[in-house]
Amino acid sequence: MDRRDREAILGEWGVRDPNAREQAGAALLDRDLEGSPLRGKPIQSRLRNFRPAVDRYVVSLGGPLPYMRRLRQIELETEQHEQRLAEARNGWPRRGTTSPPRAPAPAGFDRRWRALATRWRFHAVNDLIDRHNRWYPAEARLPMDPRTGDFVPVGGRPYRREPLDAGWILERFPPELALVPAA
Repeated sequence: MDRRDREAILGEWGVRDPNAREQAGAALLDRDLEGSPLRGKPIQSRLRNFRPAVDRYVVSLGGPLPYMRRLRQIELETEQHEQRLAEARNGWPRRGTTSPPRAPAPAGFDRRWRALATRWRFHAVNDLIDRHNRWYPAEARLPMDPRTGDFVPVGGRPYRREPLDAGWILERFPPELALVPAA
């Protein structure tokens, strides 16, 4: 291919003169560097101890990672349990009565609420929590802390999540009748 044809197609004409915008930017830079001790000296390049990994780039194109989707599902299911428990607790003293509601004895409410808490099932969310605790360090590539021999905390807290159980219910919804809102 002839050089003139290539230049006409690709626009490869070599170095061109700067336009007005580029000249203004160069003048502004000269003014900013005036009196700088680094002016005219080469800038020391920063050493980078990493290179962008191909696998990270490929993963970034695929959307949320499995641990991200799993954490979101744990949050959603936990919220659903909290809503159902709040509905059950708030409707408890009035359930099954057609006459005006009368408050049950506090000891009876405490016993029945604790019994409900022990019967409540968290199988699905606890399975997700178990998978999170098992796979999160590898999926998120958590570094190890050489002093402790464990993975570094995430945001200052351990990455492990505690499974939900009756203690979790009683912590969030204490079995005290005075705390149950009136209708």
